[in-house]
Amino acid sequence: MFRYRRGAVVIALVAVAALALAACGADAEDGGGDGKTLRLWHYEGANSAMGTAWNEAIKQFEASHPGVTVRFEEKGFEQIRQNAGMILNSDQAPDIMEYNKGNATAGLLSKQGLLTDLTGEATRRGWDKLIGAGLRTTSTYDQDGIMGSGNWYGVPNYGEYVMVYYNKDLFAKHNLRVPTTLAEFTAAMDTFVAAKVTPLSVGGAEYPAQQILYELALARADRSFVDDYQLYKSRVDFHGPQLTYAANTFADWVRKGYIAKNSAGIKAEDMGVAFEQGTFPILISGSWWYGRFAAEIKNFEWGTFLFPGNSLHPGSAGNLWVVPQHARNKELAYDFIDITMKKEIQNLLGNSGGVPVAADPSAITDAKSQELIENFNKINSADGLAFYPDWPAPGYYDVLVAGVQQLINASKTPDQVLDEIAKPYVDNLTSLGK
Repeated sequence: MFRYRRGAVVIALVAVAALALAACGADAEDGGGDGKTLRLWHYEGANSAMGTAWNEAIKQFEASHPGVTVRFEEKGFEQIRQNAGMILNSDQAPDIMEYNKGNATAGLLSKQGLLTDLTGEATRRGWDKLIGAGLRTTSTYDQDGIMGSGNWYGVPNYGEYVMVYYNKDLFAKHNLRVPTTLAEFTAAMDTFVAAKVTPLSVGGAEYPAQQILYELALARADRSFVDDYQLYKSRVDFHGPQLTYAANTFADWVRKGYIAKNSAGIKAEDMGVAFEQGTFPILISGSWWYGRFAAEIKNFEWGTFLFPGNSLHPGSAGNLWVVPQHARNKELAYDFIDITMKKEIQNLLGNSGGVPVAADPSAITDAKSQELIENFNKINSADGLAFYPDWPAPGYYDVLVAGVQQLINASKTPDQVLDEIAKPYVDNLTSLGK
């Protein structure tokens, strides 16, 4: 987690310098801007569904562009999240980059003039036809960087959503069935606690814990709450029934032992590995883990279910391909996006544990992948995608990480945490004149 301390700032600046030097070295070597090198950044794991599909897309791109080389530079999610603004506001920007979607990230960069307007390309190349209206929300941003209208600044080519992963063997051992209501879910977690098993694998130092908080808010929410929170349709009451229930219930889950108190310092990677090792029976996180779990879990049977009782779920179109304003080979970047939208790549994405947006349904033959995609389609068709809790305001990711850590540590009451997360949200609205 990034904290605004002097030492952390130094570390961040060192990271930026390292990224810039790496980029300088690449430019010096390949003479970037001559149409013969596509510099690409993304942070998907090599064994993930997206990593598998993008690797194949790179091969097909090079095969269809003789004499052109793709220089893929793997970056960490946090590395790009924290430093993208500085890098993209320089001549060291890549030609194409995977970036997080939402007001606080892609929206902010578009407002700052750091991303290329893709509206013309989206129309000319048919991306606007392949990406449905519900998923297109995160592609477009207005002059204030608010998603849902305006120009295209990013292209998503997969979907994602948060679900509950569970260890079928541990459920069977404790005579538990898949819960269909929140009451049944908490009863199952009570059974594990009684057996001295902590139910939930949680990463409180990064994004996972705040997504649990948001799931709990959505248990008391409707679409109007999501529109108010994410799209600023109306003012949000942070002490209203949705967020009050979420904060109080999250704190209660810690007290009851559903969430380990040491999870405040656990990162997402360690959370996922602990689930893979069978240490915890349940993990609440996104579909981006699906392909990896399918490839790496060998010692037990696992499955998924939607957060019990919810009609709304954290989720959206996947991360965006964006083309930096300072990119030197924009046409090559557009061509690469085209290839990732091909049915062959989309089908591979689907059969590797991802959620494609333009696949041939009959070509998805893997049973687990079919289940994953069917659940996403079920949510999407019911207007059940509620985006993510950190999207509304710049810097809000860190605010929410700190908030859930305080709930886990019991260093602040739920009411105090709600006050803390409300302030930057309201300050952002004020800065926008809303």
